[in-house]
Amino acid sequence: MNETTEPPDPLRWAIAGAGTISRSIVPDLQLIPGNRVVIVFSRDKANATRFAAEFGLPRWTDDFAAMISDPAVDVLYLATPFATHAAMAREALLAGKHVVVEKPMALNAAEVQELFALAESLGLFLMEAMWMKFNPAFRHLFELLDSGLIGKPSSLRAGFGFPLIADGGSRWDVARSGGTLLDQGIYPVTLAHAIFGEPTGIHAGGRLREDGLDFAEHFTLDFDGGQFAHCASSMTEFVDPSASISGALGWITIPGMFWTSTTLQVHAGAWATMFAPQPMEHEREGNGYVPMLRAAGQAIRSGATEHPIHPGSETIAVFRTLDTISRQINNSVSRTEVSDYA
Repeated sequence: MNETTEPPDPLRWAIAGAGTISRSIVPDLQLIPGNRVVIVFSRDKANATRFAAEFGLPRWTDDFAAMISDPAVDVLYLATPFATHAAMAREALLAGKHVVVEKPMALNAAEVQELFALAESLGLFLMEAMWMKFNPAFRHLFELLDSGLIGKPSSLRAGFGFPLIADGGSRWDVARSGGTLLDQGIYPVTLAHAIFGEPTGIHAGGRLREDGLDFAEHFTLDFDGGQFAHCASSMTEFVDPSASISGALGWITIPGMFWTSTTLQVHAGAWATMFAPQPMEHEREGNGYVPMLRAAGQAIRSGATEHPIHPGSETIAVFRTLDTISRQINNSVSRTEVSDYA
């Protein structure tokens, strides 16, 4: 089949949420042959109608139940506030739809495990939308690590922090599962899991607002064999948004922002190249979500219930780590008001 030819039976996507993420997802889906966005849902009719008009979608709705029961929909991309993800994903799966859920796909490991068990029992595809793991630079990173270029990876450093002025959005609202760990810290944790597996020891600290919202954390993850990861996230100050993986023969840097970077820098070999490496550039497709969305569509067409690059077992393991970090912070950190931000 020609790459630009639309197949006779395209996957028909529904989009839940008309916010920032959906504004990147929809145009990327529209770049992929064999995938068609047919409807957008928002609880706000005005937002739904504007979104549909802007992206040329044939339909919009403010009725989620009606959308997921529509036989003209095959797949749901869920990009609503975090606190709604588990319930809405479950509802869509029970309605017979494949589901891709924006990260974090739920609030804790128990919810994630329940969703994957349900999808498997129904023979439906389910995946957390961890686009980082599908991007070309990330795939190349694993080829380089497997080659032994830097030796066996022994440590990792990664951060994700920016000062974000409170705007009334969900990230600053505890009731809508706001905070930085699930929104930003999930990326360093996912990277560490991808390199080393699930940690055997976790040591976390951070800062909490008086109502319990986490606005900064730092954590060390320990692994079998002595490997470790130093990570941090924040929404009240900058934390270096690059990442690096080190071994006995050198290290690989993923420049900031590491979760969306198209560049790798390999510090290995001769001393001249170790300290002044040539960047390895990779092409970005669309807004960067194309590789993940293409892979999800291919997996659905093949009849798979998960994708091997980001399977349910790995998502559940990441959430076990996130649960432990959150529990340690809540049990040991004094709460303080963040008057400058919220």
